[in-house]
Amino acid sequence: MTRIPASEARLQFADVINKVAFGGERFVLHRHGKDVAAIVPVEDLQLLENLEDRMDLELARAALKEKAPRIAWTRLKQELGLTD
Repeated sequence: MTRIPASEARLQFADVINKVAFGGERFVLHRHGKDVAAIVPVEDLQLLENLEDRMDLELARAALKEKAPRIAWTRLKQELGLTD
């Protein structure tokens, strides 16, 4: 993974994009020494999103197995002030 200043990435944007898209490289952009963003291949992003979906599904399944009392959706919306 290559770490470069955001200002350099801006100046070399086309080159950075080509390296990511065609070479599978990853870039971490930083400002004032602090990492602020990453440029990664679309395949990496899709993998991350799939992992997040899987984690969300596992958490939802675990929540459904809980024996705690359930709150009706309409009541919860009312308690949170989400009703009209």
